[in-house]
Amino acid sequence: MSGKLGLPTGTVTFLFTDIEGSTRLIEELGEDGYVEALAEHRGLLRAAFSARGGVEVDTQGDAFLYSFADPGNALAAAAQGQQALGSGPVRVRMGLHTGEPRLTGEGYAGRELHRAARIAASGHGGQIVVSAATRTFVDGELTELGEHRLKDFDEPVALFQLGSERFPPLKTISNTNLPRPASSFVGRRRERDELVGLLGNGTRLLTLSGPGGSGKTRLALEAAAELVPAFKAGVFWVPLATLREPALVMEAIAQTLGAKEGLAEHIEERELMLLLDNFEQVVEAAPDLGELLEWCPNLKLLVTSRELLRIRGEVDYPVPPLAEPDGVELFCTRAQLEPDETIAELCRSLDELPLALELAAARTSVLSPAQILARLSERLDLLKGGRDAEARQQTLRATIEWSHDLLGDEEQRLFARLAVFRGGCTLEAAEQLAGADIDTLQSLVDKSLLRHTSERFWMLETIREYAWERLAASGEEGELRRRHAFYVLDVAEALSRALDEGGDQSEVLACFAAEHDNLRAALEWMRDEREDEALLRLVATLRPYLAPRGFYEEADTWFPLALERSATPLEARFEVLRGANIRALSLRDFARSDALVAEWRQLAEEVGDETDVLSALNAAALTALERGALDEAREQFIGIGERARTTGDELMVAFTTINLSLVALRSGDFEIGLAYSTEAVKLFRQWGDDGGLASALGNCGWAAVNLSDPVRAQGFFREMLNICGRLGRLRGIADAAVGLAAALIASHEEERAAQLLAAASSLHEKLGVGFEDDLEEQAYVAALAHAKAALGEKAFAAAWARGEAMTPEEIIKFAEPGEPSGSPPPGARQAGG
Repeated sequence: MSGKLGLPTGTVTFLFTDIEGSTRLIEELGEDGYVEALAEHRGLLRAAFSARGGVEVDTQGDAFLYSFADPGNALAAAAQGQQALGSGPVRVRMGLHTGEPRLTGEGYAGRELHRAARIAASGHGGQIVVSAATRTFVDGELTELGEHRLKDFDEPVALFQLGSERFPPLKTISNTNLPRPASSFVGRRRERDELVGLLGNGTRLLTLSGPGGSGKTRLALEAAAELVPAFKAGVFWVPLATLREPALVMEAIAQTLGAKEGLAEHIEERELMLLLDNFEQVVEAAPDLGELLEWCPNLKLLVTSRELLRIRGEVDYPVPPLAEPDGVELFCTRAQLEPDETIAELCRSLDELPLALELAAARTSVLSPAQILARLSERLDLLKGGRDAEARQQTLRATIEWSHDLLGDEEQRLFARLAVFRGGCTLEAAEQLAGADIDTLQSLVDKSLLRHTSERFWMLETIREYAWERLAASGEEGELRRRHAFYVLDVAEALSRALDEGGDQSEVLACFAAEHDNLRAALEWMRDEREDEALLRLVATLRPYLAPRGFYEEADTWFPLALERSATPLEARFEVLRGANIRALSLRDFARSDALVAEWRQLAEEVGDETDVLSALNAAALTALERGALDEAREQFIGIGERARTTGDELMVAFTTINLSLVALRSGDFEIGLAYSTEAVKLFRQWGDDGGLASALGNCGWAAVNLSDPVRAQGFFREMLNICGRLGRLRGIADAAVGLAAALIASHEEERAAQLLAAASSLHEKLGVGFEDDLEEQAYVAALAHAKAALGEKAFAAAWARGEAMTPEEIIKFAEPGEPSGSPPPGARQAGG
């Protein structure tokens, strides 16, 4: 059917089109050339769309809107339009959506029309994006793109693409890691729109300033969510509240983005926005941000901070209080009360500050708004800031002070003591260090001064700062910080012993991760108080944690400092020398490695520690191996192994055996490599070292691949995957997936192999790491080329898209017999460094 304007009615399929990069085209083609290209593009699309029964609804600039009565014809028209444009200079994005729009006297109107426009805007030049509604009516090769959030629509929608060609991620709200707050956003819409306008009109560094609790973070998150469609490379949130070292800021950003080779190189000209949250305590890192902005012309930064960055280009946006109606709405929403004049007066007394309102609302279970107002007024009269204090800071301080004064003496003492923990604490830590008991902890949680998630107690940073002031005023700060540092040391050394005694490595490393901020606080205190031996001991416990988890800058800070500050205890120094040497080898700093290993060996020989003598000799042999001196390395490993057998050091025998397999694989002696690797598997099983076992299985797999035994190789790599999954070794999962893919390709299972290659590539990128060595990289490249050639472009792209989306757990499950994993030649791994 058609309406009085000749437009289809009832169920209608909209086809939106838009030229991608029109400004760039004008610059490339010139004004006259662009006008000609635009006219040609219009003619080609009109012919293709009209031939399939499309009705032209609107034309604006370089965009079209057509409507179709038949969804199948709409899809075919879009395909013919893209084909007609071919390889010409004009690249057009298209979007299709089917619905029942309202037809008015002036044309279509309603949500379905706007939804279709948002879908089209999410695509890229040459891409045809299709809604789930349209998909139900059409046949064709549609690739699933997952669920996406569209601007102005609350619910996510499933989107599809015609064909399997690979395009960048859709420009939807999904292209982000922004958290989705559990509570509703009240007020601030004018401020949100102002922020969006500033960042959309040339501002590259926008700082939301104001005291803690003024709502900077929530406002920034809302503005950032609005801007996700405007940034092709996405909008990413980088929380900084727990950091204290400015040097770690750039690393935190790099880890969020998965930057492997340098942050500026990773971003380059990408259209990207970062939300850097809680910057005030690392403000010395501001010049680094200035340099990053200079290197990356399309990068924009939205920063929340209580202190301005004071660098070139910064635009300050002081976050104002909530407007009175919004403040009342926030309080009533949180307290579940109806508004009245008493509540309005209470909100005004709190200067409409969000955190103050939240804290006051939390008390309505035991106090009426009138009682809260009376008590708050008394506190405000007593607590006034200095002449130079901002009124908002005074009011917030009064609100927290008031909440604090509602506590009993025991609660106040515990509240102050808990401030010593950075990033929270376990129940056991609260009991042992702060003298906590369950009832008092529960009371602080109930009164919104303490939070409890994932079996840990923690404070909002604003509240923790106030608690810290109370701790300092109590006279207990110095002693409690000392006890905290040594308590953290005890915990870390207990975790380290658990690793040495064969404890579950994944559980132990998860405990280290949970205490990372407390570990940082303890390290900083030991550094500042010149507790040098304690510093060395604590850094020694972190050797298996920092670098394997990607905290390279911290490793490079603490390893040298610990070695510089203290020579004892020797056992801890040996461990730090080991860690520093591993970092030196990874950076190919052979001179540094030689010096570290020489000291390690000399000290071990002086005290007669045969275990560490052998470990130092093994490290020296690994240095020779990395230098490419394979014969020298082989001779050294053989000698170390014989010496270890004589002394009964079974673990070192296992290490030298796996490292001999690595020498053989890099030499192309795959039969010998398999023999050594198989022996290493046996030794590590006997010793109960799952980490060494996983590495040995990987070397077995690479040997089998190169000996044309793909079935056996698959078994090795699958077992390696399962062990790495159990240990939480994400890099090991990625490396095993590459190896399994190589074996699958040799078995002519290219589609499954391609999916695993994509999964491994995605995991490497998320971890910010490259390949284990040149051989593994060459294997990956060869496997990739084989898979592409065997599958063809469309099938390969579809398999790749599925693999990229897999989680580590899904990779392991997918790798089970009858599923994928892989890539060729030996990307073997070493042990015992």
